[in-house]
Amino acid sequence: MSQPSTDATRWFTDLVESQQALLTAAAGGPEIPVAKQWTEALAASTEWQLDTWNQLTGQWAAMFGLGPAAKPIADRRFAGEAWTKDPRFEATARAYLTQVDLLTKALEAAPLDERSKGQWSFALRQVVDALSPANNLMTNPEAQQLALETGGRSLIEGMRLFTEDLAKGRVSMTDESAFEVGENVATTPGAVIYQNELIQVIQYTPTTDEVHERPLVIIPPCINKFYILDLQPENSFVAHAVAEGHPVFLLSWRNIGPEQGQITWDDYVVDGVLQAIDVALDVTGADKANTLGFCAGGTLLASALGVLQAGGDQKAASMTLLTTLLDFTDTGEIGLLVDEASVAQREARIGNGGVLQGSELAQVFSLLRANDLIWPYVVKGYLQGQAPPPFDLLYWNSDDTNLPGPMFSWYLRNLYLENKLREPGGTVQAGVPVDLGSLDIPSFVYASRADHIVPWTSAYASTQFLGGKPTFVLGASGHIAGVINPPAKNKRNYWVSKKRGSYDPDPEKWLDSAKSVPGSWWPVWHEWLAKTAGDKVAAPQSLGSGTYTEIEPAPGSYVKEKAPKP
Repeated sequence: MSQPSTDATRWFTDLVESQQALLTAAAGGPEIPVAKQWTEALAASTEWQLDTWNQLTGQWAAMFGLGPAAKPIADRRFAGEAWTKDPRFEATARAYLTQVDLLTKALEAAPLDERSKGQWSFALRQVVDALSPANNLMTNPEAQQLALETGGRSLIEGMRLFTEDLAKGRVSMTDESAFEVGENVATTPGAVIYQNELIQVIQYTPTTDEVHERPLVIIPPCINKFYILDLQPENSFVAHAVAEGHPVFLLSWRNIGPEQGQITWDDYVVDGVLQAIDVALDVTGADKANTLGFCAGGTLLASALGVLQAGGDQKAASMTLLTTLLDFTDTGEIGLLVDEASVAQREARIGNGGVLQGSELAQVFSLLRANDLIWPYVVKGYLQGQAPPPFDLLYWNSDDTNLPGPMFSWYLRNLYLENKLREPGGTVQAGVPVDLGSLDIPSFVYASRADHIVPWTSAYASTQFLGGKPTFVLGASGHIAGVINPPAKNKRNYWVSKKRGSYDPDPEKWLDSAKSVPGSWWPVWHEWLAKTAGDKVAAPQSLGSGTYTEIEPAPGSYVKEKAPKP
């Protein structure tokens, strides 16, 4: 049936071209842009309408044996046998997928700018994902079959799970009772040796007889708890760095409550990042520290080192950035939710004091991948009465962290909205203009290829304006799984430059010329870090120093605080 579609499309294209010629002649000049835009859109819309009609008629004809067999449904929401065993449910699934395809192509054909299309696409996806037949008991054959097999017990259990989640205000993704911070997650030995209103600094116990002279100071994201870097012993980034002979110090952010609602971005830079570096240098007696920031922690770290550079007192020997944005030109779908109106509204509400609830941020991140992080748990839990199994990563993902309003508002306006950080002197932080191009230290920039929060091409952009000698590594997988990829598991791969220090302005061209290496990127990072880590010295027999003494065992109390509710 492809020929009628092709002929009709050609006919319509000829028609709109003739109409365009008439419009041009009537205007007595060149093509009218608006007319051209609409005629192109109409031509495209006719093509997808005919394609959609072919899909609909083709699948119904196949069901009644009047045409070629329909292709198997590839969508995993409808992968169960129950969806194809009964033709009514298969027809429902196929009709739904065809309608989604129709709406998606209609939006693609609309004469809108790319940002508007992106915003509408995000909104459309939320609606069509929610309306999936899999999410409704009346149109989900698997849930109906289970209800019959259990005599309705699955529905009763589903109602119980729904009631529990209603009280919590979110959909459960894991058995949260199976984990306790400090007991079976975040268990690497160490001690809190410093704390203020905003942070605790953890020093970890050495596991080698000798350690490098220079400490490694880790700045985790402030929008999540730090223990993503210390989930379990076998995949702990922290424990692995300790085992490589680095004196590891880690900053643990406070879970903000109303009493910390006045804290600013500058406070995070000075009382957070710079304070942690000073503690590590005092304890070790080193001249400089190696530093590492993950996600928003990397943005804060680069800002802090830019402040030091402006003052002529650089305390960092190197900077590692993991899935970090410094250039906010393309922030993926998150950026579609940030505009002048939304930022101004946020500033008016909490910009001068207040708290951004961690649950609000968590909901946004979940909506970016609703078919992975929301609806499967609705179906399994509420429709099928199956409580989610224990999963440490999803437990961490559900451990919300609040942020102070003034800090978050500054972050939104200056970085996400106005993209000032990459401009020399574009931001004034801690009283000085920050120029990341002046950072004359080695930097290791890591990105994850399937990252939906920090697009890898945007992380790559840092190589074009950071001073010093950037080293870029691209890992496989997403924002978390790409980073937490221990060598022992021998999973995934990563890409590096074939020619050292060669970074084409076009990230895709760089990738085309890069070399793929199997396994974890951690070993290549350790090799790079060793160059600025200093000589080996005897490991300390105790933690802290005369100035900074042990306050409490790792992981500390700040990380255990649950997000205070409004």
